[in-house]
Amino acid sequence: MPNRKSIYFYYKQDSDTQDRKEQLEEYVKPYGLTIVKDHREANIIASIGDDGTFLQAVRKTGFREDCLYAGITTKNSLSMYCDFKWSDFSNMAEAVTNEQLAVRRYPVIEVNVDGQGTFPCLNEFSIRSSIITTLVLEVYVDDLHFETFRGDGLIVATPTGSTAYNKSVNGAVVDPLLPCMQVSEVASINNNKYRTLGASFILSGKRSLTLKIGSEGNDYPTMGLDNEALSIRHVDKIQVKLSDMRIKTLKLKDNSFWEKVKRTFL
Repeated sequence: MPNRKSIYFYYKQDSDTQDRKEQLEEYVKPYGLTIVKDHREANIIASIGDDGTFLQAVRKTGFREDCLYAGITTKNSLSMYCDFKWSDFSNMAEAVTNEQLAVRRYPVIEVNVDGQGTFPCLNEFSIRSSIITTLVLEVYVDDLHFETFRGDGLIVATPTGSTAYNKSVNGAVVDPLLPCMQVSEVASINNNKYRTLGASFILSGKRSLTLKIGSEGNDYPTMGLDNEALSIRHVDKIQVKLSDMRIKTLKLKDNSFWEKVKRTFL
C-alpha cells in the first residue's frame, strides 16, 4: 500500500474529539502519513467516533471509490465499522506502513425517489409513516406486484446493514460477500383481511425493488438514508437497487466480518 500516504480525519466538531484528532495528527507524522485538510486530496479517510460517525464520513465525503475508509472508535471496544481503537492507534499506523492490512469491499444500495435524485446507502434505507396511521405500500419485485404492505414501515438493508436496524426487527444477518439487499417489515398488519409475507426476504443484486405509496395522507413519509433523514414531500414511487459502487475499507487481516459479528453479538 505504498501510495496510500495521505489521510483525512472526519470527526464530530466537539472539543474532546478535536483534542483526540490533534493527538492523532502528531502521532502519525513519524510513520510518513501526510495529514490533509480536504478529503478530496486524501487516499485514506479515517473517522473518529463510532459506527454512526463512520457512516457520516462516507456520506459527507461522497461515497468515494478511489480511496480507503477506516473507522477509529473512541470507545473501549471495536464495532462493526470501526476496526481500530483511538487508544491503540499505533496498530493502524504500523499496519498501514508495513502493509499488514486487508481491503474489505462493502456493497451499496441506490435509492431513487420520484426521479428527484439517486441516493446511496451503505447501511440501509428505511421508510415509515410520518403520521399516526398505517403506511400502505405497493411492493414490486422487478415488474411483479409482490404484495400490499400495511404497517409501520419497511427497511431495505445492505449485507453490512443487516446487523443494524434490520436485525432489530428479526431480519437475517447476511455475509457481505453476497451481492444482495434485504427487505424487512416493521410492525406489519396480518389478519383475515390484510396479508403480507410476514418475514424478511433477500433479493439478488440483479433484482430491483419498487415501493409505491398507497395510503391517502401519507405521501410525506419519514425516510432514512443510513443515519440521515431524507426530506421530500409528496412521494409517490421509490425505486431501490444494488449499486455497482463498492466502498473499500481498511481491516486487519484477522478481523473478518464474522469475527465482528461474533464479538458484537455473541
